[in-house]
Amino acid sequence: YIVSKGWNPAIEHTEPENATSNYWYMWKLPMFGETDVDRILSEAEACHKAHPANHVKLIGFDNYAQSKGTEMIVYRGKAV
Repeated sequence: YIVSKGWNPAIEHTEPENATSNYWYMWKLPMFGETDVDRILSEAEACHKAHPANHVKLIGFDNYAQSKGTEMIVYRGKAV
C-alpha cells in the first residue's frame, strides 16, 4: 500500500512500556524512493532482530501532505 501510493517508507521501534508515547526511535533513515517491498520488509526484520524485545512500526510518509500517510505495527515486542 505504501509503495503503491508513492509514499516513503520508514521504520521505527520502541520498548513496549513506551509504546503509547509519541516518540519512537527511528531505524536508520527513511527509505526515500524505495519501491522494493522485499527490501522494506527485510529492513523491518533487521530492526526486529537487533531489538527483539521492542515493537517495530512501519510508516509511510506522504511527501505531498508532509505527514504520515499510514503506520502499522509489524512486530510486537515482549508483553510488559
